[in-house]
Amino acid sequence: MVVVAGDGAADVVAGLSGLHNVRAIPRGERRPAEVMEIAARSAATYVVHDADPLADVAAAWTAFFDGTGVTGALEVAVEAALGELRADRLTLPDYYLVLDPDGMPATVRHWWLGVLAGAAPARVVPVQAGTVAQELGRLAAGRWWPADLEGWLRGLPRVVPDRAGLPGIGAVVA
Repeated sequence: MVVVAGDGAADVVAGLSGLHNVRAIPRGERRPAEVMEIAARSAATYVVHDADPLADVAAAWTAFFDGTGVTGALEVAVEAALGELRADRLTLPDYYLVLDPDGMPATVRHWWLGVLAGAAPARVVPVQAGTVAQELGRLAAGRWWPADLEGWLRGLPRVVPDRAGLPGIGAVVA
């Protein structure tokens, strides 16, 4: 399963629908859990959608560090995501293809290329919108998401944006 994320993701996913061995599922008005249910029934080699299972966590994390979030919103988003993951209504994708990360606000870019890429480096791939189809055939195997998913997600309030993904204890503040 591949999630396309970033501005224009829905259009990119819709544009993949004619490719061989690709099941493209634009989210549209569906809830992420509905997209996951459709994706789970697909036999295609690549199931591609734009329903990021961690979208609410990402939004809360960036708001937390940008100083625009409500107190406790990140923790609530993490617990909601964990509940959905535990209930198998959401699953983490095999890959995130992140559209034009250079054009993203700094904290959002740190989420994708720091927090997520730090957790599973080969699973987060920066791409340009026009290269997504080619990137599907080049996705490399790599470390999976953290085994202690709960601990990783619950530790996000201590992961500082400009240190996210860097090795060592400097990436987390106590």
